[in-house]
Formats: sequence, structure tokens, C-alpha cells
Amino acid sequence: MAISNIQETLLLYTKQKSLLNDKLSTTLMNLLNCSKQVANSQQMYNENINDIYFEYYEEDPDNYEILMERAEQDHELELANLNSWEEKLELDKNNIEAQLNEVNTFESSWTKLLQNNIKSDFSYGGAQGQ
Repeated sequence: MAISNIQETLLLYTKQKSLLNDKLSTTLMNLLNCSKQVANSQQMYNENINDIYFEYYEEDPDNYEILMERAEQDHELELANLNSWEEKLELDKNNIEAQLNEVNTFESSWTKLLQNNIKSDFSYGGAQGQ
């Protein structure tokens, strides 16, 4: 009976590990998407700055400065939001990894207990037959 209870516990840990691995995969994919969005934001900013330069630099210097400043502020705000999201995702990833390590430790302990119980049952069973 004890062995079946331990096996059930191990199955619960397996299920929990599976759920945590799924969360971790989703979080890592979101981190990848965040990095992609940072790169896209930088590319769009560079194109915008380039367009502003060629359109306003020589013909309307006052408007050029205003547009450049606005573009830079918008870009910095967008990067700040993306960095905030990335930091949150990193924290989530670290928490999930910590939970996964904890589950792995518990699973390892229960696996050793199961092995000891099986070994104990086997040796006692053999001793009783003699």
C-alpha cells in the first residue's frame, strides 16, 4: 500500500512538473517576443529619424528639432514599457525555475523513498520464505 501511495505522489509531481514546464515555455516565448519587439521598435525609430532628417533638416530646422525630440521621447517611452515587461517576464521565469527545482527535489526524495521501500519489501519477503 505504501508503495502505491508513493507512486501516486510521484505522478502528482510529474503532472506538476509538466504544468511548470508549460508555463516556463510560455514565459520564454514571451521573452523572445519582447526582444523582437525591442528590435522592431529600434528599427522603426531609426526609419522615423531618417525620414525626419531628410524631410525637415534643411527646410525647416525649428520643426526638425521638435519632431526629433518627440520621436526620441516616444521611443524612450516605448523602450521603458518593453523593458518593464521584460523584467516582469524575467522574474516570472526565475520563480517558475525555482518552483521546478523544488518539485524536482521533492520528486527525487520520493523516488529514493520508493526505491528503499521496494528494496525493503523485497528483502523482507525473501527472508520470510526461508
